Order: sequence, then structure tokens, then C-alpha cells
Amino acid sequence: MPGPCSYDRPRRIRRGAALTLFLASVLATGAATGTWSDRTQGAAERPAPDATAVGAHAPDAATADRAAVERAASDAVADGKSGAQAAADIVSRSGDRWSTIYSPGEFKDFQAQLDGAYVGVGLWVRQVPHGRIEVSRVQPGGPAARAGIAVGDRLRAVDGRPSRGAPVTDVVARLRGAASGGTRGPAAVGTPVTLDLQRGTRRWSATLHRTRLRSRNVVIDRPAGAHGPTRVKIAAFAKGTGAAVRRAVRRASPEGGMLLDLRGNTGGLVTEAVATASAFLDGGLVATYDVRGSQRALYARRGGDTRLPLVVLVDGGTMSAAELLSGALQDRGRALVVGSRTFGKGSVQMPSELPDGSVAELTVGHYRTPAGRNVDGAGLMPDVVVGSGAEKRARTVLSGLGGGA
Repeated sequence: MPGPCSYDRPRRIRRGAALTLFLASVLATGAATGTWSDRTQGAAERPAPDATAVGAHAPDAATADRAAVERAASDAVADGKSGAQAAADIVSRSGDRWSTIYSPGEFKDFQAQLDGAYVGVGLWVRQVPHGRIEVSRVQPGGPAARAGIAVGDRLRAVDGRPSRGAPVTDVVARLRGAASGGTRGPAAVGTPVTLDLQRGTRRWSATLHRTRLRSRNVVIDRPAGAHGPTRVKIAAFAKGTGAAVRRAVRRASPEGGMLLDLRGNTGGLVTEAVATASAFLDGGLVATYDVRGSQRALYARRGGDTRLPLVVLVDGGTMSAAELLSGALQDRGRALVVGSRTFGKGSVQMPSELPDGSVAELTVGHYRTPAGRNVDGAGLMPDVVVGSGAEKRARTVLSGLGGGA
């Protein structure tokens, strides 16, 4: 942000590791139009690295008043003060944990993240029992992978600041660093970050240098061979996700079926979630949503594969656009959902430009599944509830649908 950013910490907490729904658009005049998007999981490195929803809390119903936010920003700018700071103060006092304020640079970075690009070290983390922070994923070829960091390693500290007990989003923010010149936001390419790690009884430190990376948000494999089930893991809904899933569906074995793994998926572009739903549906309703009381709807395109056996895997880290997709396939009877209750992030945010060029993204409504279920604060209950061994159980369920091997 231009100038000091004392509100950065509460904003990170509000973002809460969620890829929050909002109606993204061209912000030429501060008005948003039609294209659904979803905020990155609060200072995470990708539309998803360096954080997961593990240990996060369900959202509340508080909302920030748009008129009050815009008025505070205008008054502050007229007085020669930071409009972004004044707007953030209003948002913080409202208790709306999903609304936030971006500097122009942060919003530009956010849009790049939705393209699957980010500056970081290629590291995802999650919170485990007793407040410990653990590596949950390492991007192949990234700085973390080259340093030998592995899934399951404990992240004890970032740049000397202990991680235990800290919100995951704060740890993510430390991993991303602060830009030069005293502003907040992702650090520049080449800047160092020192990690204190532990693996078993071994403790060590590693200094990594941030680089520009591109997320691989869709991973497709067929571990059981050509006629076995196709497994599609979607880490986040960045641009191109729907097309990638559609290609996977075309190449999938009708005998093997498909496992659509949305565990730990914190959301992304809602347009891409709808495009993914369109790969399995022949048109019809995907979700309804309200914007300040005005009811609207999202529909799948026609021509999807409605016969391929399909099981969707979810867990407590399945959020936002991923819940929208899961709920649509479940309500439409297109898939059986296996796993544990999802996170429960179904509020809608809309961005508008403030007088100083910063962007206020404020909660304006909520979405519902085709059957009218409210996801926000409640999550989705799978058809088959299972904790450990969820993927094995999902394969059993898939074989019962006529797929699997």
C-alpha cells in the first residue's frame, strides 16, 4: 500500500486463507460487471500456495457498509490522508472478515495470481494440532524444492519469527515478505527469506530467494492404467481450469470414471468453477446468488458429459468456488460427494475503486446451491462421510457407479 499499512494484519485475518467470491470486472469507473471471480486465499502465493484452510474459522454474517467505506476514503483523500487506510479502518470495525482493501499494486498482483502466476518460494503450509505449521505441498522446481524441503516438514520460523500458534495467513504473509519502500505486498523477485525447519529430530535453517513461478492448478493422472479411473486434482480455479478439466473428461475411460479431487481447494475464479461444472452437465443451474437483494443465477453451458461415472472428494479445506461446484454436482445428481464437511464460504464480494486508486472489495450477498442450500457458515455435507482413507473409499464408491478398476 502507498504509505504505512497498520491495518495489514486484520486484513490478512479477514482474508483468512479463503479464495473469496466476488464479482470481478473492469474497474474503469469503480463499477463491477458480471464476471465472477474469487479472491486469493489471503496473501497466499498463488491462487493458492503457502496456505490452506486448515484451522480456519467459519465466516460470520457481518458486512461492511459500502457507502460508509467510500465516504471515509473520500474524506481522507480530501484531507490529504490515506483513503485506503480510512477505508480499512471502517472494514476492520465492521467485523466483516471477508471484505478487504487492496492497494493498486496489490490488486494488480492479485489479478496476476488468478492467471496462475506468483512471486514466492513454491511452498504451501497448513496448521496442524498444537498450533504447529507444517509444509503441505512443495512446487516442483521451485526454490523450496531445490532446497530439499519436503511435505511434512515443520516450519518453525520465518525470518526469525516463530510460526507456532500464528494464523496461517500471517505465516503466508511472512513467506511473501514486504515490497521495498515500506509498502506492503509481495516482495520482489530475488529477495531472501530464511526458514527454520524441522524433520523428525533434525533442525536446520535455509535461506531461499523468491522467484516468479506459475502454479500447476490442475493435475491429471490415471494410476490404474488406461482403463482405470482418471483422477483430476484441482488446487485452485485459475484461468484455464475449466478447459483443462474438459480435456480430461474427453480423454477419460468411460469404464474407469473420474475422481474429482477438491480437497484443500480454497476457490478461485467462479467463471472457471462454472466452466468445470459445464464439463459434466448439459446446461442447467449451477448456483443462485444475491447482490444487495437482487437475485441472479449461474448456468452451465450445454454439451457436457453426463454419463461418465463421477465422484467428488472434499474436506474442511474445500471452500468458496470449490463448494459452489461440489454443491452443483451434488444437487443435480451428477456426482456422489465423498469426504468431510466443507468449510462454508459462500459470501459474495464486489470490488470498487476508491478515490486514491485503491480497491475496496466488500461483501454484498451470498450464493446458494441449485437446491437452495446456503453454504455460508454451514458448508456442504458429503453423501459419504469419511475422514482418513477418503480416496480409497471414493474409489470404492466410483466402482459402484460403474467406474474404477
